[in-house]
Amino acid sequence: MDQQSLQYPIGKFNAAENLSQGQIEDFISDIEQLPKQIAAAIAGLSAEKLDTPYRPGGWTVRQVMHHIPDSHMNAYIRFKLALTENNPTIRPYFEDRWAELPDSQLTPIDVSLTLLSSIHQRWVVLLKAMKADDFKRSYFHPEYQQAIALLHALQMYSWHGKHHLAHIMLVTNSH
Repeated sequence: MDQQSLQYPIGKFNAAENLSQGQIEDFISDIEQLPKQIAAAIAGLSAEKLDTPYRPGGWTVRQVMHHIPDSHMNAYIRFKLALTENNPTIRPYFEDRWAELPDSQLTPIDVSLTLLSSIHQRWVVLLKAMKADDFKRSYFHPEYQQAIALLHALQMYSWHGKHHLAHIMLVTNSH
């Protein structure tokens, strides 16, 4: 597998502009199912496997396991901000630096899996209650200098979960 395939095992993110209600429900289902899929993927992993990078120069499974709830906590908050404010400016963060902090190195991964499950449970309740017009609401991302519609963000975080699940699977499926 080449470096690009290892970095983006499911391909790079591409958003669709117009989605049917069924497609929106599928993206919500992806977010709903992710904690169970990750739990199955990491079941029985040894400490050696948890500390194995999914690609040369990439994060370890342990770092990925802590990154996903970090990222999705931010996403959940961004959704809530966009639903309660008019195009609020969100706070970006340095995910690579977060992955190096002691909590990403020392916390047992089951803590982050529980956190991910809890965040997703709340997030899915919110997502399922949203109306079509709610998905048109946006937040402003200062790093990209653009407004991000919640419909776009929904697709992005559906992809993000699958993207990192595929990284974990690269390690769990290796010998």
